[in-house]
Amino acid sequence: MFNFFSNFKWKEWLLILLVAVLIVGQVYLDLKLPDFMNEISTKLAAENIVMHDVWVNGGYMLGCALGSAVLAVCSGFCVAKIAASFSKRLRASMFNKVNEFSLSEMHKFSTASLITRSTNDITQVQFAIVMGLQVLIKAPVMAIWALCKILNKSWQWSVATGIAVAFMALMIVLVVLLTYKKFKKIQAQTDNLNNVTRENLRGIRVVRAYNAENYEQNKFDKANTELTKTNLTTNSIMALLSPTMSLVMNGLTLAVYLIGAFIINAATDYARISLFGDMVVFTAYAMQVVLSFMLLVMVFILLPRAVASWQRISEVMRTPVSIKDGNGVTISKTNQGKVEFKNVSFKYPNAEEYVLHDISFVVNPGETVAFIGSTGSGKSTLINLVPRFYDATEGEVLVDGVNVKDMTLKQLHNKLGYVPQKAVLFSGTVTSNVAYGDNGEFKPTAEDVKTAVKVAQSKDFVERMENKYDSVIEQGGANVSGGQKQRLSIARAIARNPEIYIFDDSFSALDYKTDKKLRAELERHTENATVLMVGQRIGTIKNADKIIVLDSGKMVGMGTHKELLKKCPVYKEIALSQLSEEELKNA
Repeated sequence: MFNFFSNFKWKEWLLILLVAVLIVGQVYLDLKLPDFMNEISTKLAAENIVMHDVWVNGGYMLGCALGSAVLAVCSGFCVAKIAASFSKRLRASMFNKVNEFSLSEMHKFSTASLITRSTNDITQVQFAIVMGLQVLIKAPVMAIWALCKILNKSWQWSVATGIAVAFMALMIVLVVLLTYKKFKKIQAQTDNLNNVTRENLRGIRVVRAYNAENYEQNKFDKANTELTKTNLTTNSIMALLSPTMSLVMNGLTLAVYLIGAFIINAATDYARISLFGDMVVFTAYAMQVVLSFMLLVMVFILLPRAVASWQRISEVMRTPVSIKDGNGVTISKTNQGKVEFKNVSFKYPNAEEYVLHDISFVVNPGETVAFIGSTGSGKSTLINLVPRFYDATEGEVLVDGVNVKDMTLKQLHNKLGYVPQKAVLFSGTVTSNVAYGDNGEFKPTAEDVKTAVKVAQSKDFVERMENKYDSVIEQGGANVSGGQKQRLSIARAIARNPEIYIFDDSFSALDYKTDKKLRAELERHTENATVLMVGQRIGTIKNADKIIVLDSGKMVGMGTHKELLKKCPVYKEIALSQLSEEELKNA
């Protein structure tokens, strides 16, 4: 259970205690003001006015006001420090948690939602802590203390104050009940708005190429309008609180003075001065009680949204990670680089149909195995089981003779050089991208980076860049072409010097000439490593030691290019769709 209070450190609890002491001191000084006001009123009503006494009490009032302001600043600083530390730690915890998620959990929440939860939701919680810690301590203390000071005054005034307090409490409860679900809806609609915006920005070239600006604008307007309407409804309800509180405050003041007029009128001349002073003091204390509830209103305006945000954060933090770290094993070097699938079947979480059916094969160290098949045949899904982006539903995936589930993820990933379908570059330099990541004791040197770039056929364009290997790569590789991004991604895997290379259709953006040269260099460089390669082009995979043909998640053929042309109709059909009979004979 991801508990809110358990996230505070002991130092923060000490700061919270200090804040409570500072706020109590602040309330004490605030509540001393009406006492000095009463003294001044009494002195002024006396026949012989002594101005020295008036000035002295006025000085005390000024001292209390300044002291209260200093304590308020100190408590505000402490609260800001608590909230900032809490939110910093929470953001780090969420980032680490999301980094542990498999693709299943990522798809469950969506990227846009996780971004909103990591930023906007945490900001809502942080702001609620800043307001809540001050107000939730100050308001009850001030209200109870002020009520205790006026209990010995006229019961009529106490009844008027009680009615005002009851009315305000009822208003707060009604507003919270009416807005809580709305705030939860606002956060979900913010997710949707972010998702629409993100999708539009990522596909901006396609949007413009298809003249779909109006379509995307309508999608955005719909999401934006839904969020706006919910915000307007919620804020309209919240807007009732401020005028209502003002009405109650002014009405209570009027009631106190009206009741006071009758009481003073019925009293003797001697008692009138004392009653007048009591009325002034009572009004001041009653205003403090009302002010306490107005402060609570501010918190209750923020609280429903903060609670909804916290529930969304908790949902992420409580989500169990489906890919759990293994206990770690000692791995023999005799099978280094060996990959084996034993009767592996796989289906996506909550899906009914299997994507892969009873797949079995062995890849020995130094071999290159390619996977080919029609779109949706399960090629990428199959190789994603090796780095444990997903876990096999049935059967076993073995690396170096050990079930991948028994290895720690770090232990497993240190053996792999992975190049995804969509090339990924990070903001930084050419060197930081090629030498990216942690591979245990092995750290790529500047020479390793240059060698990897050369093997990946990237040397020409890298050395033409202004700062060569120190040239800036923008976020997402926006300042390089698709083919260049793909080659740098391949260079990253090469620089890692892994036991096993995984290429998930990683040559698709390369022209045939570059593809041929890269594969020739790669073959020489990876002769002792295991290579798993997904490909769509026959020319890319035909020289592999083994080619595995997939069709609707089933393995329908395995062998060399020439063997499969003879005995596997599916492979021959794919080959003939790309090459002529004459070209196949000469291949």
